[in-house]
Amino acid sequence: MEPTEILRELAIIVIAAKFFGLVARKLRAPMVAGEIIAGLLIGPSLFGLVQSSDFLSGMAEIGVILLMFSAGLGTDIKQLEATGLKATLIACAGVFVPLICGTLLYMSFYGFSPIGSESFYKAVFIGTILTATSVSITVEALKELGKLSGSIGTTIMSAAIIDDVIGIIVLTIVIGFKDPDADIVSVIFHTVLFFVFAIGVGIIIYKVFKRIDKRYPHTRRIPILGLALAFSMAFVADYYFSVADITGAYIAGVILSSLDDSDYISRKMDINSYMLFGPVFFCSIGLQTNVKNLDMTILIFSLCFVAVGLLSKVLGCGLMSKILGYRWGDSFKIGVGMMTRGEVALIVAQRGLAAGMMNEAYFTAVILLIIVSSIVTPIILKILYDRYPETA
Repeated sequence: MEPTEILRELAIIVIAAKFFGLVARKLRAPMVAGEIIAGLLIGPSLFGLVQSSDFLSGMAEIGVILLMFSAGLGTDIKQLEATGLKATLIACAGVFVPLICGTLLYMSFYGFSPIGSESFYKAVFIGTILTATSVSITVEALKELGKLSGSIGTTIMSAAIIDDVIGIIVLTIVIGFKDPDADIVSVIFHTVLFFVFAIGVGIIIYKVFKRIDKRYPHTRRIPILGLALAFSMAFVADYYFSVADITGAYIAGVILSSLDDSDYISRKMDINSYMLFGPVFFCSIGLQTNVKNLDMTILIFSLCFVAVGLLSKVLGCGLMSKILGYRWGDSFKIGVGMMTRGEVALIVAQRGLAAGMMNEAYFTAVILLIIVSSIVTPIILKILYDRYPETA
């Protein structure tokens, strides 16, 4: 792509994202919903002004990392410890219920196959796609509502991180049915090893940053070093431990969340995210689909896939939250907050395509789920918070 073409597309994305974001805000909906619709309108589905590219994908990935780093900075460690066990149980329910529901959905369309058959594994893989949670949209919505660091927001964040870890393990197991080279034990070992590494290194890094913050309080070097840490942890997580890079970025934010200047770092990160990388990320969701290519069969399956994907998360996470003692209103918030799918679901689908476990025609269903969940989740969350205010 020519540099001038990149500049043209970036200008269109920023203008469209901010315009529709402001329209969404005027309609009392979260700005992110407008930014995603902007991507759908300027993408191949309608006007075709901007095409998805490797450059824009890279920009969107930086946007995700910045967003998750900011989310980590806003995490209350004490509340995280208090919700740790509950978040784990919610995450387990948020993986198990969608996995079963997605498998049954595929079998309902294409027949119930015996365990061990190729069709059975394809059905299980469809369920595996539904296990992934992308909390990025929810994080932005909670930030706009001022509820990110609250008890419910922290529970959602904790459960989503654990959900992705469990989802990656499930993906590896399912791929192992098709690919004999997949080492399930190795993946589990590397995942555990990353969190052990993060705890050990995190303590050291926190002490170093605390000394720097004490000596040079409220200076720009603190957020610059923090940004470097976010990128470093994202790289280490993905390259050395095969863990999602956004998990590494979130952990980097958690490491620095107890600093006196954590709010200052977060404000500096928000400037970059709000001005450029955030709009590119949210628009890219709309750019990655083309509704013109849908036929009736795929459309019906896609609509059912979306419905099952949304409801199974609300059912699994919401009911588990209620069992754990949350109010019905708060249980719905947690269930809805876990509905969003994003980059992790795309990665899972791509792995399935590469392994021959999914036909590329069904990739449209995944894109549609990401778009619908990304638009619907912030709107429903706002309604729920208005109707069921969070108690102290």
